[in-house]
Amino acid sequence: MRVSRRTTSIVAAALVVVALTALAALVGTSSSQASPKASNATFLASLVSDIGKFNDRSFNQSQLEGLKRAQKQLKIKIKPLQSNSTSDYIPNFSTAVRSKSNITIAAGFLLSDSLETVADKFPKSKFAITDYCAKGATKCITGSVLKKNHKNIMGLDFAANQSGCLVGYLAAEMAKKQGGKQVISAVGGLHIPPVDIWIAGYQFCAKLFNKNITVLVGYSGDFVKSDLCKTVAENQIAQGSQVLFQVAGGCGLGTLTAAAQAGRWGIGVDKDQYNDAKRVLTSGVKRVDLGVLNVIKATKDGKFQGNKDLQFTLANDGMAVGKINPAVPQAFIDKMNELKQRIISGDVTIPTSL
Repeated sequence: MRVSRRTTSIVAAALVVVALTALAALVGTSSSQASPKASNATFLASLVSDIGKFNDRSFNQSQLEGLKRAQKQLKIKIKPLQSNSTSDYIPNFSTAVRSKSNITIAAGFLLSDSLETVADKFPKSKFAITDYCAKGATKCITGSVLKKNHKNIMGLDFAANQSGCLVGYLAAEMAKKQGGKQVISAVGGLHIPPVDIWIAGYQFCAKLFNKNITVLVGYSGDFVKSDLCKTVAENQIAQGSQVLFQVAGGCGLGTLTAAAQAGRWGIGVDKDQYNDAKRVLTSGVKRVDLGVLNVIKATKDGKFQGNKDLQFTLANDGMAVGKINPAVPQAFIDKMNELKQRIISGDVTIPTSL
């Protein structure tokens, strides 16, 4: 099932309107909600999850780990706020503001409309958002840009197409080694830019290795329910897919399960998911934990730059490849690493959208 960005935006907009009543109660106190320079003991960093929740073993969990690293390394206070539904977004942001958070991070694309609404209401509070670029950014890799200029929001921009490329190349290498139908696939969650950028890189570099390989792409329409991803994966396996890349958070664990049950290879996403299923080939790793840690540190050091981005790529270790299965020949890994260097040097340009 494909869920268009338009449909997602309409639903989000409706929920924003409903939540504004609760938000209005805070407007009168916005002048007291500034994020002043604070000592370690008083500095508070908050993180609002998307509906994937903090136990997704992927995107949200990795950001929570970054928040906890900041607590330990920077000796600060933290407030993780889990969203169990989209209607929790604005209340969670409001809780962070009311708690006088020095920086509040939105854990991804799905929270953008709610974040912009809250940021407008509380211009003295500082925010950041993963997988989104500030409107004032000079270059946006992710492809998702905030609607307005906000001096109190920083974007955290990730070149997921680069890691997607590397795991796609490795997938094509393994498919050729195994023989038979040259088919691999990807199972996305929602049909949105932060998902498609992964798949764009995966598809492009699989065909860079073998121009005749078939890359199947399907969407579950969900980031939580693993059975939905499992069904999409099983359909791809029936069409001959030998390697399946999950790009659907917690839902994608169903993809890894389906691959293992069919004796195929699975590829994890965001976190290193090597131990989350049998027959995991590797994972495309997006260091969203590092994004959370870095923007908190920048804020604490007085270096918060509203309407600007922090970018994360292979070159600065913001993107990576996870543990690789011992079944992969070293020669394949060497070729993949050669490709990595070509990407870093700029010799290989990878698309960011399908």
